[in-house]
Amino acid sequence: MKNIHEMAFNPGFELSVSENPLGFLYGEKVFGPEPEIRRLDDIRASLADPQSKGPAELYAIVMDVGLEDDREEIVKRNLLFGAVTYAAGTIGREPVRSQGHIHAVSASCGSSTPEVYEIWDGEAVIYIQQSGSDNPGKCYAVHAHPGDVVIVPPGCVHATINADVSHSMTFGAWCVRDYGFDYRDVRRHGGIAFFPYVEEGALKWEKNPAYTGGELISKRARSWEDFSLEAGVPIYTQFQKDKDRFSFVPDPMRYSDLWESCLP
Repeated sequence: MKNIHEMAFNPGFELSVSENPLGFLYGEKVFGPEPEIRRLDDIRASLADPQSKGPAELYAIVMDVGLEDDREEIVKRNLLFGAVTYAAGTIGREPVRSQGHIHAVSASCGSSTPEVYEIWDGEAVIYIQQSGSDNPGKCYAVHAHPGDVVIVPPGCVHATINADVSHSMTFGAWCVRDYGFDYRDVRRHGGIAFFPYVEEGALKWEKNPAYTGGELISKRARSWEDFSLEAGVPIYTQFQKDKDRFSFVPDPMRYSDLWESCLP
């Protein structure tokens, strides 16, 4: 029997979450694929303890969703809207999370590209580190609740963490249409620079000894007036209102001034 629920924040079109099995249900005039399931065995090598036990299915992802009436405009702008839902629970001491990656250089723009997250349900930490090298630089643990937006700059390692292990977590995101994931730096170091873990219900962090240096900064999600984004308005709806509002996603080099001063 599917456990279906509505989300705390409206994504801007009719979409429901299924927890058993993990997935999505599309409303009228909404397009989207069958979900892809990421499993515990897919990310073991990036865990603090690769032998940890946890949910077999960690999250379901659907890339390229939206309203049929918007599909042509989305494709024309080389954008893609995705949705992801994470299981509740832990993997050993760690919360359910992704392994972490950098956005690969897209052929369409010759650059790594950003991603615009919007939390719809549950509580998330978007972990962002400046570099995948031995010295990861500044590393941000950005705490986000329903309605919060987090922008990951091009070239940054990032991972998504379900910060409330008692509840599932769901988000949507704008990314480039010819997206690709580069896992090499993360896998070379056996994971991200700081491992999250749960202790007495609180999220804490432990340095990955495979890295040298690195500074962890824990903060709340911020507003994005510098990117002309409206607080509290679904990012999908903002695209409908202004089709070029997210043009910095598929063509980040044209907005180099934004990235020079961009902090998560």
